[in-house]
Amino acid sequence: MMGGGGSRIVICVLLTVLILAFLSSGFTPVDNYLIDCGSPTNTTVGGRVFVADDSASIFLSTPKSTLASSSKSVTSGDNSPLYQTARIFDETSKYSFPIRQPGRHWIRLYFNPFVSGSYDMSSASFDVSTPNHVFLSNFSVKTSVVKEFSANVTSKDLVITFTPSGNSFAFLNALEVVSVPDELITDDAETFNPAGRLKGLSWQALETVYRVNMGGPTVSFENDTLGRTWVPDKSYLIGNNLAINVSNIAAVKYVGGGATRDSAPNAVYGTAIGMNSENDPNSNFNVTWEFNVNPGFQFLVRFHFCDILSSSLNYLYFNVYIDSWLVAENLDPSGFANALAVAFYKDFVTAATVSNKLRVSIGPTKTIPGAYPNAILNGLEIMKMNNSLGSLSGPAPDVSDSSSKKNVGVIVGLSIGAVILVVLAGIFLVFCRKRRRLARQGNSKMWIPLSINGGNSHTMGSKYSNGTTATLDSNLGYCIPFAAVHEATNNFDESWVIGIGGFGKVYKGVLNDGTKVAVKRGNPRSQQGLAEFQTEIEMLSQFRHRHLVSLIGYCDEKNEMILIYEYMENGTLKSHLYGSGSPSLCWKDRLEICIGAARGLHYLHTGYAKAVIHRDVKSANILLDENLMAKVADFGLSKTGPEIDQTHVSTAVKGSFGYLDPEYFRRQQLTEKSDIYSFGVVLFEVLCARPVIDPSLPREMVNLAEWAMKWQKRGQLEEIIDPTLVGKVRPDSLRKFGETAEKCLADFGVDRPSMGDVLWNLEYALQLQEAVVPGDPEDNSINMIGELSPQINNFSHTDSSVSAAKFEASSVDDLSGVSMSRVFSQLVKSEGR
Repeated sequence: MMGGGGSRIVICVLLTVLILAFLSSGFTPVDNYLIDCGSPTNTTVGGRVFVADDSASIFLSTPKSTLASSSKSVTSGDNSPLYQTARIFDETSKYSFPIRQPGRHWIRLYFNPFVSGSYDMSSASFDVSTPNHVFLSNFSVKTSVVKEFSANVTSKDLVITFTPSGNSFAFLNALEVVSVPDELITDDAETFNPAGRLKGLSWQALETVYRVNMGGPTVSFENDTLGRTWVPDKSYLIGNNLAINVSNIAAVKYVGGGATRDSAPNAVYGTAIGMNSENDPNSNFNVTWEFNVNPGFQFLVRFHFCDILSSSLNYLYFNVYIDSWLVAENLDPSGFANALAVAFYKDFVTAATVSNKLRVSIGPTKTIPGAYPNAILNGLEIMKMNNSLGSLSGPAPDVSDSSSKKNVGVIVGLSIGAVILVVLAGIFLVFCRKRRRLARQGNSKMWIPLSINGGNSHTMGSKYSNGTTATLDSNLGYCIPFAAVHEATNNFDESWVIGIGGFGKVYKGVLNDGTKVAVKRGNPRSQQGLAEFQTEIEMLSQFRHRHLVSLIGYCDEKNEMILIYEYMENGTLKSHLYGSGSPSLCWKDRLEICIGAARGLHYLHTGYAKAVIHRDVKSANILLDENLMAKVADFGLSKTGPEIDQTHVSTAVKGSFGYLDPEYFRRQQLTEKSDIYSFGVVLFEVLCARPVIDPSLPREMVNLAEWAMKWQKRGQLEEIIDPTLVGKVRPDSLRKFGETAEKCLADFGVDRPSMGDVLWNLEYALQLQEAVVPGDPEDNSINMIGELSPQINNFSHTDSSVSAAKFEASSVDDLSGVSMSRVFSQLVKSEGR
């Protein structure tokens, strides 16, 4: 338990004296607490002294804990003496460290599970947090690991809390709390947003995910002024034959305004990876590293550069990429200080990641005449940034492949998030009480219909025809009790999970009448997920269309927010194009799927008083039913279009990497033409069956849209189509399809077609594919279709009245569900509940 102030000060002085030798040649931290948990004696590791557990117990407040020791570690990978003892916490416990110098501090937590008595530490599960941040959530560990965090501490004490999960326990082998130089993490950094630099970085809590020494060996903490460890890059490098190691440690120089020895040691700046161009002046490839990361978080990526390769100034120019983004163009390392071998670094903050992979690449530039193809990188640090809830762990807010979900989650964001959650909780409470009161008053309508015809609207017809609408006299389309949802998902069986996002998880389910459903279970802790969840309700409560995924029901019992959708048997369009092993699609099926998706988007753009802009059109959001009929899904980012007297909506950029409209990105002005651009990318994705962004490919092929447009403009699109389609696509169908995609990808929205025009041309491409006329099939097919549809060869001359008439009937049909908004009015309006 905590002791008196006098002994506390004595311990502080003792700790400082014991480790004064640490970093003697570099930065000397004011606050420097090193503890060997569970150890009866001090432990010296690499010249640093970790004090005995008893000496440090003055900082610990714990109702119940146990000291543990083992002569043999469970894992054989690390024999550090710090891993041979531990302190085990059976209940919530806190370390409180006096902070003499406010500012950024390292918090390093050492874990190595072993068995001690009845405690098997590999089975432990617990949280680690400070008053402002969650570092670890439901954390468990099977092997030795050091988790390194840093945070800006402004209070007089830093309190670190260990909270066991459920009936489990927490443990810790060693602990560091150490001051960090203020200039190590500056307040701003470059971003992907052209608007400029991101501010407020100094207030961000960070977790070091990777610290890599490119082209060199491990640099241990003994050889780093801040006690960091740098690992070799080889295990992250894609294509070892493309890279070559460079070393010249003696040449490294530190100058004012650049890096210091605290930024990275000589051993990092003095080694590098370069392009293995084999003296070929025409070499054109990128050197790429791939790292596993947690989706949904932003990352601070720090590139360390030092030109130890060149023999003269302004000789080396190259580009730097994060995923598909060009973050540094024509970089000249010698130009930083007009000298060779000068160390410096560049910081970039990513958008919230959408994948569990983050790729970093360097490659030659083609815009500098005479530049020899080469590039170097000396070191790399990747640091996870806390989300808007202050967390560095657990499920992050869903980004729906968003390119710009948020800037930094600073204190203001945390406060707003808390307020929103409280308000939503209050709305739930009021609504639930109202429902219970109505039930007590004899209200026998336990089930609230979602549509005016009392059932869920389903389509009978072809994959893209207007078809007919039928209703099901079943328990679909109602407010479904939680017990029924629980049963339908086999008690939310984890093996039934078919998708995960920041809002929570999506489960496959089967209702008691045998109907298959997809169950989206909202996570009340996710601010971003709740916002998108509400948008999805609002959108789907207004629209019903055979090519939009249908909302079957909802559940709002037990503080849950659950949506139940029709189950799409064949998953996503993306899964049938590449990467999943799903059966390949023939050209006719692909055309019909594109037509179906275009119908759904056309309805969004035209079927209501104001256009609805999806904002996240991509192959992963086009779902296929058992008949391969396409339905557009995921309306969490959707936004109502501009007023009649306006041309656009000004809004923060949201969308998906590779699909994002560059005009929307530049101007932050949203119109339905942004969906058109994204759909154009989908068309090329359907044709070529490859990812829209693939940094592992040669530089000119990384971005699918740019690569395909080059071949389209050459008139040689057939050279890059999916190999399974070769010889199976009629040339005129391919020509019309390529022209349609090209129009969609016009640089300026005003030059792009409407979705109705896109739909018209896709149907024409299908007609060209299926036309069978005696004689010359290709020439005659063109003439025949031209007579049927004389105006559809040119977007700018298409008769919009004809397009409007063509879709009028289906629009009327599909508005049958608009009354659903009444059901959800209490969910989506702040004055409800």
